[in-house]
Amino acid sequence: MQRKIAGVILECVQGNIVQQPDMEAIVNAANKWLRRGGGVAGAIHKAAGPGLEEEAVPRGPIKPGEAVLTGGHRLPNKYVIHCLGPVYGKDKPEEVLLGNCYRNALKLAEEAGIKSIAFPAISTGIFAYPKEEATRVALQTIAKLAPTLKVVKHIRFVLFSAGDLQVYEDILGELA
Repeated sequence: MQRKIAGVILECVQGNIVQQPDMEAIVNAANKWLRRGGGVAGAIHKAAGPGLEEEAVPRGPIKPGEAVLTGGHRLPNKYVIHCLGPVYGKDKPEEVLLGNCYRNALKLAEEAGIKSIAFPAISTGIFAYPKEEATRVALQTIAKLAPTLKVVKHIRFVLFSAGDLQVYEDILGELA
């Protein structure tokens, strides 16, 4: 599903974040140390190879809501933007910190001249952020930022399951 908001394409697909060769950057749902982990971080580090961790670790630790930019290494993407999402019920205020992930990732993308970026569902795995709430924060934050984006013109959400995709499509449909 796609929607255009202020000249920016917002797209939701089911798939694997490391298999987005048409995106200049992908976003890693990182841990604070920017090390290989489980879930999205594990998949990205495995696909990118050891060079990603070697480049990323010296830039950590990061705090919830922060983002850092690295090269893509063996990924088909030129860049990886690592964001640390909030742990639901622990890192407060969750909504602000999660919104900051998207804001800071897009700020880095704009500064680096990145035209297209793919996000996973940040904080909805082991960080236990409720999917519908997290989706609303993600899409509303990006919809508000879209008119300010001068470089980024294509934002894709890559969702692992059909259920996650449905949540994103429903909420994106409400925004359009």
